[in-house]
Amino acid sequence: MARILVVEDSGTNMMLALTLLESAGHTVLQADRALLGIELARSEAPDLILMDVQMPGMDGIEATRILKGDARTSAIPVIALTAFAMKGDRERMLAAGFDSYIEKPIDYLAFLAQVAAICERAR
Repeated sequence: MARILVVEDSGTNMMLALTLLESAGHTVLQADRALLGIELARSEAPDLILMDVQMPGMDGIEATRILKGDARTSAIPVIALTAFAMKGDRERMLAAGFDSYIEKPIDYLAFLAQVAAICERAR
């Protein structure tokens, strides 16, 4: 299974992601803010990053731009986790450098299927 970094400032959303991912056999690294997520991505080289888009301080879009611009982390797939579900938001997230996009609230079966597919492609 994969080592997945979850960058999420909501404790409830973090616990949900942690529970779902660990139940599927993944190892989960946790960061509650973007800067910590960047540091963990650089030091731990996870297989996948799930990045909340709206966080205080640095948002997930800026964090993803930094990760994609760094040779140490540019190849790690980053999935946007977002409550944004407006027309054009998916395209905006992909244009910002995210490899994929998952809307909140999470549909747990679709979430786990998408994570598995991205991890498989990354291998």
